[in-house]
Amino acid sequence: MKKRLYSKIPLSQTIVALCEAKGIHHVVISPGSRNAPLTIGFTENPEMQCYSIVDERCAAFFALGIAQQIRKPVALVCTSGSALLNYYPAISEAFYSDIPLVILSADRPVERIDIGDGQTIRQKNVFDNHILYSANLYSEIVPETAIEDIKVKQKQHEAQKHNEREINLALNVAIQENGPVHINVPFYEPLYDTLEKPTVFPKNIPVEFTEHRISKTLYANMLDEWNGANRKLILIGVNYPNVIDQKWIDLLAKDPSVLVLTETTSNIHHDSHINCIDQLITSLDENDFMKLQPDVLLTFGGMVVSKRIKAFLRKYQPKVHWHLDEKKAYDTYFCLTEHIKMNPNKFLLDFLPKTTVTVNDYKSYWISVRERRRVKHKEFVQKVYFTDLKAFEVIFDAIPDHQMIQLSNSSTVRYAQLFSLNPSLKVFCNRGTSGIDGSTSTAIGAAVVSNAPTTLLTGDLSFFYDSNGLWNNYMPSNFKIILINNGGGGIFRILPGKSESDNFSTYFETKHDLTAEQLCTMFQIDYHKADELDTLLEKLQELYKNNESPQLLEVFTPRKVNDSVLIDYFKHFI
Repeated sequence: MKKRLYSKIPLSQTIVALCEAKGIHHVVISPGSRNAPLTIGFTENPEMQCYSIVDERCAAFFALGIAQQIRKPVALVCTSGSALLNYYPAISEAFYSDIPLVILSADRPVERIDIGDGQTIRQKNVFDNHILYSANLYSEIVPETAIEDIKVKQKQHEAQKHNEREINLALNVAIQENGPVHINVPFYEPLYDTLEKPTVFPKNIPVEFTEHRISKTLYANMLDEWNGANRKLILIGVNYPNVIDQKWIDLLAKDPSVLVLTETTSNIHHDSHINCIDQLITSLDENDFMKLQPDVLLTFGGMVVSKRIKAFLRKYQPKVHWHLDEKKAYDTYFCLTEHIKMNPNKFLLDFLPKTTVTVNDYKSYWISVRERRRVKHKEFVQKVYFTDLKAFEVIFDAIPDHQMIQLSNSSTVRYAQLFSLNPSLKVFCNRGTSGIDGSTSTAIGAAVVSNAPTTLLTGDLSFFYDSNGLWNNYMPSNFKIILINNGGGGIFRILPGKSESDNFSTYFETKHDLTAEQLCTMFQIDYHKADELDTLLEKLQELYKNNESPQLLEVFTPRKVNDSVLIDYFKHFI
């Protein structure tokens, strides 16, 4: 049996030991020399599942995908210099999506910064605006000529205690607050020396969780406001599957004065909910908006995709707006009155049984409107020719039960909002910052640790932007990619004020003639393509029959008509 090795540097031993003690067992490592002590420490630890990803931006989103699924911190390890800066897009996504990441950046000792050494930048507090905690550690190893000096030994001891405390604090914050933390780790050379036994045994400071409670006065006032309101609107944004008990969803459905609006990313389904918000709102006039305007707005979940619902609630504001979240509440609709720092499921467990049912036609009226919209939707999609809209309809109908769906930004997630998805699907999307930059890497990371077969549904710009996300050895054999290639950033064609000019097509739409075929050859992914309805139906069947190797289906749609079809689609509801 192979003996386990430890880095000779105590600081590396401390970090690895504390990560293990706190249950951080997934580590994504990018190659480098300065981070060798950490790489040795993690890869030699049998409790760690380590992944090697060369591109740091892809590595960070890959880690984000893992953390998204396991809902525990994932560690990232990189060398010094610009490597660290490539983590920033995923860190900002983790910050706004409440996903725990632990960034471990190797660094030069402080006296080596800004003197002309290679791969050296100012790494201290580099993520300050989008990080929950920054721990800047002290170098522990000093030049050998001074090692016997008593003062130096005292400084070494102080450095070790400081580092141990800072590492504990950072890791605990990542666990407690579900977000990214940064630990900057300066190392002296030599970097590759190892030992067969550890030389330090750091103390694990336990994680403490605070349970928030509502004051009795506030709770009583909320019950009075809820029970006295004739129109209650519940809006649910990004939400993990199965975190809200079905009995509370069913109970809400029984109250005629409660209307629930859900987004595709909410992962909540019920016959009495309105799941295609933009279908409902698009053709409403002022009288309709006044009928829809709630007395009480209750929101939970993460970011909301629909711009139309945001615009509506900002103009037709409720009397009170409560947001349920243990960590934060954004004043998205400019009318937030209470941030209830509770898990939504726990709040509903305690609150709903004490509410009374108000009998009126608030819900039934809007459900009847929804049904008319669904008829209109079906009429339009049935007759429309082969465009993005038609392709998405066919694709969503063809995806098998119990898939995990990873949606890219930005057209993809917006088209998904127009369809009633199979309730067995688990839907995820990077909506914290809504960037296109890491969708593929996130999806692959999520697929690696998920028990569900995974389909990434992506647009062309998002896919090609993150093509290095395919450069790894971890893509599951049953991983699917469906790529909608409309030759550019089609969503920009919908924007008001666009013009058919070279300037628009080059700098906004970014017109291109790229295909994914050669990428699939390079990364050993089975390639399929479709550019018409019959072929798409046939290729979708092929896609889901083969689970022996990763598959990609590239769907080509016309570049110049998708925008007009989508505009006509919404006009059809008038």
